[in-house]
Amino acid sequence: MNPHADQPTSLVSLAKSVFRHRELILQMTRRDVVGRYRGSVIGLLWSFLTPVLMLTVYTFVFSVAMKAKWNVGGEESKAQFAVVLFVGLIVHSLFSDVINRSPGIVLSNVNYVKKVVFPLEILPIVSMGASLFHSMVSLCVLLAAFVLLNGFLHWTVIFAPVVIAPLILLTLGIAWMLASTGVYLRDVAQTTGIITTAMLFLAPVFYPLSALPEQYRILLNLNPLTFMIEQSRRVLLFGQLPNWTGLLLYGVASLMIAWLGYWWFQRTRKGFADVL
Repeated sequence: MNPHADQPTSLVSLAKSVFRHRELILQMTRRDVVGRYRGSVIGLLWSFLTPVLMLTVYTFVFSVAMKAKWNVGGEESKAQFAVVLFVGLIVHSLFSDVINRSPGIVLSNVNYVKKVVFPLEILPIVSMGASLFHSMVSLCVLLAAFVLLNGFLHWTVIFAPVVIAPLILLTLGIAWMLASTGVYLRDVAQTTGIITTAMLFLAPVFYPLSALPEQYRILLNLNPLTFMIEQSRRVLLFGQLPNWTGLLLYGVASLMIAWLGYWWFQRTRKGFADVL
């Protein structure tokens, strides 16, 4: 195989690559998750304790110290604001964790670049798998807190995977673009953190959309995380069905971005070895 030959760029080739290397992806994802806590005393237990501690802090700061209210209708319990806020943070963390790591993901795996047979395109997928693991742990903490506060779960939680799937596609598409561009332009890594932080505050994470004047809501709706956060809250906390039309449109757009990102990665990867 010629390392400088053009790589397949279709979504079908991507699906085949993921299926063919599924065991490698799982193995590398497991190593990524465990590697984050290597050397710590309690190891993987931190993946559970971290969101618990975060939720506890948010509950105190917003519901006790600031006495904030989300005003979603009905009487809010002491920690209701923190639970609603936590959904936004989970969605943002899933996105930002992958995006912030993407510019350096190829640079930190130079040994794989030199191996002609290694499927470099799976590196962002591995990063996504590790982030999904931590998001799932945070989601379990969220649902447990919701049950403690309300005594039940909405049946609409079954739609959570359907809601989050388009965000996964969108994030992977951007991750492939950044992973490739980061090899040639090292400054990319310095900007992603700034952008993802801005996206955190320009999304309805710490405040509802209704708290802003109409003219500013347009700005927040341009943030791709806004729709995902709102839909996640609908199915997880409010017992409402997702906006199927909006979800379909978001999914189609995300699929296109995923393909464009994959296409860009595959077309530019032949120069990785020369640069590194």
